[in-house]
Amino acid sequence: MISLLLGLSLCSMAWAQTYVEDSVKVQGHMRKFVMYLPAGLKADAPLVFVLHGYGGKIWRENPLIHVADKHGFGVCIPQGLRDLKGKPSWNVGYPFQKGWKIDDVKSLCRMAKYVQKKYRLSRENTFLTGMSNGGEMCYLMAYSKQQTFKAVAPLAGLTMEWMYRELEASRPIPLMEVHGTKDHTSEWGGDLEDKGGWGAYMPVPLAVGYWVAKNRCTHEETERVESLRGSQGHAIIKHRFTGSSTGCDVWLYEVIGAGHTWHTDDIDTGQEVWNFFSQYVK
Repeated sequence: MISLLLGLSLCSMAWAQTYVEDSVKVQGHMRKFVMYLPAGLKADAPLVFVLHGYGGKIWRENPLIHVADKHGFGVCIPQGLRDLKGKPSWNVGYPFQKGWKIDDVKSLCRMAKYVQKKYRLSRENTFLTGMSNGGEMCYLMAYSKQQTFKAVAPLAGLTMEWMYRELEASRPIPLMEVHGTKDHTSEWGGDLEDKGGWGAYMPVPLAVGYWVAKNRCTHEETERVESLRGSQGHAIIKHRFTGSSTGCDVWLYEVIGAGHTWHTDDIDTGQEVWNFFSQYVK
C-alpha cells in the first residue's frame, strides 16, 4: 500500500506538456514569464532560463524547447522590462540605460527561486542562456555574486568594457559562448570606441579568455565541424577549454562568417547549449 501511494504521489508531480503564463512581483515590478513544462516532467528536474535580445519578447518556440522535451527539464522564458527608451530589455549598463534603476541580476535570481519552488524544479541545477542583450545579461550574471545560476551560455553576447574593468567575478563559473565572426551588431573583434552605440565592449576572444583564466583551464581542444547546411552554411570551430581544477570548463563556438543570430541554421544550438549545461547537473 505504501509503495502504491508513493507511486501515485510521484505521478501527480509529473506535468502534462504545457506552456504556463505566470508573473511574480519583484522590487516593485510585476515580472512576466512563460514556463514550458514537458510532458512527464519530474519533480526536482533541471531548470533553464532563456532571455530575449534587446527590444525582444517572450519566444515560446525557442531552440531549447525541443531539447527540454528530449532531456526532461523546465524552461523559463522571462520578459524584460521597458528601459528609458521604451524597449523591453535587460539592464546591462548600455549608455542609454544610464539612470535606469532596474537590477536584473537580483530580479532574475528572485524569479528563479519563485519558479523553483512553485514548479518543484531544482534549486541546484538552474542555468541561464540568452541571445544578444540576453547574452550580455549572462555575462553580467557570471560576474555577479550570486549562487542561483550554476552555468551560463551567452549567444552573440558581449562583455561590456565597464564589466571587464570594474567587476571581478567572485567565483569560477562554467561559460559557453556561440558567436558569428561577421556579426555586425555584436562585433567579434569588439567595439572599444563605441562606434555601434551600445557602449564600449571587449573582443569576444578576450572576453571569453577572462573566464578561461578565472576557471583555471589548462587545455584547449579544437574541432572544426561543417554546417548542418553543408557547404551552403557556416563552418563552426569549437574551442573547448578544459583541465580546470575548479571543474568549470569554457566553450567558445566560433561560427565562421556568420552574423547576429541563434545560428540554428548551422548547428542545433539548443542541443549544444544543453550538452554544456548537462555536464553540471547533479
